[in-house]
Amino acid sequence: MRPSIILLAFNSADSLPATLASVDGLSDDVVVVDSGSTDDTVALAERAGARVLHHPFKNYGDQRNWAIDNASIRYAWQLHLDADERLTPELRDEIAALPEQTELSGFYLPRLLQFMNRILRHGGMSPTWHMRLFRNGAGRCEMREYDQHFLCTGATAQLRNVMIDDLRMPLTEWTARHNRWADAEVRELMRGENEGRIQGKATGNVLEKKRYLRGLYNDAPYFVRPICLFFYRYIVRAGFLDGMEGLIFYTLQTFWFRFLIDAKLYEARKRLG
Repeated sequence: MRPSIILLAFNSADSLPATLASVDGLSDDVVVVDSGSTDDTVALAERAGARVLHHPFKNYGDQRNWAIDNASIRYAWQLHLDADERLTPELRDEIAALPEQTELSGFYLPRLLQFMNRILRHGGMSPTWHMRLFRNGAGRCEMREYDQHFLCTGATAQLRNVMIDDLRMPLTEWTARHNRWADAEVRELMRGENEGRIQGKATGNVLEKKRYLRGLYNDAPYFVRPICLFFYRYIVRAGFLDGMEGLIFYTLQTFWFRFLIDAKLYEARKRLG
């Protein structure tokens, strides 16, 4: 298999070279969709031989679907990555060894988180699963404002080897982005829309099961649920084994961020009376 590769990028000069290096040899059709970078992102992409497209960023779903519709890709399969994600050599080889002709329409890729230069291997979040490799015409991204995933029509399978999500941004930028994503999640929850979204299903695929568990979380009481989630990830699922980096990540991601969403939900619903 030789997929066309679509990368989303914005001020990604620190991480993009590793991402591009990780797909070297997998495809000669690499498209970087840039949303207004002011650093060397575009120059780095062009020097590496990638085609660069420009499109203003609205949200990840909009950006991914715009790329699907406008990238003019060459091959029958497409692989989607962010500029801070990289394939391990084992995953690159696994993808290259897949048959071009298959009854399957898409493949879920397992992803490990790398935070403060440490790969987190506990806490029930590594790996997470993402539909990123699919046949042309089979995949579209959910139009959610936050936590978007690709929907794929047809039969799917899971790959064995992992990609790495390398979270390199300083905590000032990390918390600023999560503050914006908290606002986006509140808008999603307030609207309560289901059309074009992955629906939760206890016996479904990996993403349907994830959405089912997220539904259980959303039904739990405000402010209690982030405390329980932190306890589950850090204690029950042994996130403490990920060291100081794990303590920082699980405290911020599974407690502070989720508590902030609850506080913003409480504020929004109080305004509505």
